[in-house]
Amino acid sequence: MFTRFERRSAFRGSWLLLLLAAFIFACPTGQALAQEEPVATVEATATEVADTAVTATAEAVEAVPEAAPEEPAAPSYVESSVLDGIWLMLTGTLVMFMQAGFAMVETGLTRAKNAINIMAKNLLDFCFGSLLFWVVGYAIMYGTNSGGGLFGFSSEYLFMGSGLDIAGNADGFANAAGWFFQMVFCATAATIVSGAMAERTKLSSYILYSCVISAIIYPISGHWIWGGGWLGAMPADGGWGMRDFAGSTVVHSVGAWAALAGAIMVGPRLGKYNKDGTANAIPGHNIVLAALGVFILWFGWYGFNPGSTLACHAGVSYIAVTTTVAASAGSVAALFCSWIKFGKPDVTMALNGVLAGLVGITAPCASVEPWAAVVIGFIAGILVFCSVLFVERVLKIDDPVGAVSVHGVCGAWGTISIGIFGSQKVDVLFWDDASCIKDGLLYGGGVSQLITQIVGVVAVFIYVFVAALILFAILKYTIGLRVSDVEQIEGLDLGEHDMAAYPDFQVTNIKSYQIREA
Repeated sequence: MFTRFERRSAFRGSWLLLLLAAFIFACPTGQALAQEEPVATVEATATEVADTAVTATAEAVEAVPEAAPEEPAAPSYVESSVLDGIWLMLTGTLVMFMQAGFAMVETGLTRAKNAINIMAKNLLDFCFGSLLFWVVGYAIMYGTNSGGGLFGFSSEYLFMGSGLDIAGNADGFANAAGWFFQMVFCATAATIVSGAMAERTKLSSYILYSCVISAIIYPISGHWIWGGGWLGAMPADGGWGMRDFAGSTVVHSVGAWAALAGAIMVGPRLGKYNKDGTANAIPGHNIVLAALGVFILWFGWYGFNPGSTLACHAGVSYIAVTTTVAASAGSVAALFCSWIKFGKPDVTMALNGVLAGLVGITAPCASVEPWAAVVIGFIAGILVFCSVLFVERVLKIDDPVGAVSVHGVCGAWGTISIGIFGSQKVDVLFWDDASCIKDGLLYGGGVSQLITQIVGVVAVFIYVFVAALILFAILKYTIGLRVSDVEQIEGLDLGEHDMAAYPDFQVTNIKSYQIREA
């Protein structure tokens, strides 16, 4: 039996089948329909269609306007000057980021109660220094020679006036890129001092120091070597032909020798030395933070060294190689020195070994072969270990982060190493036949380049150390250089800033908290 729904469906299906059959028998095939139309009519229709198509085509052709002359195609390349400017900006920002690395290293290797003060100094030396370098520093460093290459000055670079006149000066953009790149190098030299004088130096005195080194001290020695002065100019131009590719001496040693003078003038931290002269260890509060700072600095160094080509150059990858292997060798050497001396591997020494290798290779990174870079970095790692102990235990100079050893001693070593390991066939690839170095001692070039490098290192040391010593002495006997003992005990975060970096983890006596017994 069918249900009601099944019967209705069957009924509808039967009618549909009948209608489909009737349609098939009633309609002729496609072929029959075509045959029923007369042939003549089809031909006439085809002719009319063809005539219409021809007419439409002719009208369309007449309607097309006359083609406009083709414009010259845009160049498929970027001008080299633009690429050079972009290269300086990219690498310059890497160097600027090194400020964060210095801040992390210095904060991690010192006590928590001084963290804010160290951060403030690393921030403010950049801010004040960049302004002073804009006002007058660049005009001195890259100005016209005078006094036999001892001084430089160009009024067009005061406040970077006409030098940055991008509307009336075709070199305005290039000058802007050059100023920015050199400014971040100046800031690096200035900030080295904060680590060596940490935990006992007045912020106001430090700011004044930052202004003077950025406006005068750094630009003068920088002019000697990089600005066409008496050290950097080639012998044919009346100079010594000293080579410091990326600043082992120009930047790092200048900052370190100023730091040495400052550490001497400000004196050691409370509790650093006993009455018998023996030194006490004052551990940093966060080695992880210090390690992060070293990684940031290493990262930024790929702007520091390769960027010093000052142009898009195929050799930047080569410089990255020498930079990397030297840093690694420095860390390995310092690590094993501490392991042998103390019986345990000292991570802080390994971290300083990285920086020692980086500083050491900064001057010769484009003048030596990779194997020589490894040797230079390895020796730098040994030097930084020995120097840290010598400065602390023999010279009795309190340098909380080892800045003098890392940047001063290893900077001098890196600069001098060019006279030993320098290869003319490498150096000429980044310069030219007229301005490349002479072969170093190990390449049969004699002692000529070695003597030149030593003269440069000694000259910069004497100038910077004496100038900084005078500067810090003036600050010490006028506005004061050292905070009070009470501020040292409480911490400079409270004494100088009335703040605490870790308020939830520190017992403080900060006045603004109004901590009183109930």
